[in-house]
Amino acid sequence: MTNELTAAGIDPFDESVYRAVLTRRTAAPAELAADLGCSPLRAARALDRLHDHGLVGRLAGARRRYAAIEPGAAVESLIRNRTAELDRVRSAADELSRLFAAAQAGTAGEEEVEITTGREALGRWFVRLQQEAREDVMTLDRPPYALTTSNPVESTALGRGVRYRAVYAPEALEWPGVLEDIRGLVRRGEQARVMPGLRIKLAIADRRLALMPLSLDLDGVRAAVIRPSTLLDALTDYWELCWKQALPLDAPAEDPLDEEDRLVLTLLVSGLKDEAIARQLGWSVRTMRRRMSRLHELLGAVNRFQAGVVAARRGWI
Repeated sequence: MTNELTAAGIDPFDESVYRAVLTRRTAAPAELAADLGCSPLRAARALDRLHDHGLVGRLAGARRRYAAIEPGAAVESLIRNRTAELDRVRSAADELSRLFAAAQAGTAGEEEVEITTGREALGRWFVRLQQEAREDVMTLDRPPYALTTSNPVESTALGRGVRYRAVYAPEALEWPGVLEDIRGLVRRGEQARVMPGLRIKLAIADRRLALMPLSLDLDGVRAAVIRPSTLLDALTDYWELCWKQALPLDAPAEDPLDEEDRLVLTLLVSGLKDEAIARQLGWSVRTMRRRMSRLHELLGAVNRFQAGVVAARRGWI
């Protein structure tokens, strides 16, 4: 089954729940859990998200039961909402162009945007952004790295209750030690996802301060420190769009896969080759392929693409 609603912002597992509700006409979480081989809690959370998207409605009564909204009207509403999101992201283009031109000319407005130069200055601002965060930090992360790949400040911030959500490019996971660092941060509370095609680096704290390198060139590092403005709003919208499209690296509830199996599937779907995954996990390529063969059997898949699709549909990655 293809995931036609993914482009409209619907998670593949949520779409499978929606299709099951359409088939049943009305459904409760426990019934959907039996149909899809997941926990009732996971089905209930998917129904909540579908309700927020306007794809299902909750029926009156004491029992928690849902009916599907007529697909034509529901999907049209989804498209309008996604179009509005994309329009907000598109509006960032003019602001980013203005920022780039101002940075080149050295005339960026000090009230909204400050240009900082050099690796040390970039590092100081990244530390300051995290130390000043009170609620959440949102990042887009990809190579190259101007400083170290590790981030010890994050562990301290997680310990005082700051929520971290990070979207990583697959290329980041190929750098020595990065995947192990991410796994350690996830155990401490970071929510991590991976998205192919990620082209920029970005950090946002409490939606009031952002740090964005102006290029990926390590020679002559320049970055923008962005305070409350339409540019910051647009960058926040762009981050949210990336988050919706990215694949989770942290385990869902009732995950039948162990941590390494789930990582293998997620990294394969993200585009990493067998050799790169084996290197990150400390395996030989033969061990990697033997593990993949076992996953194919578990998922009833004949190739890596199908394995990723089946795992995503079941909500395992």
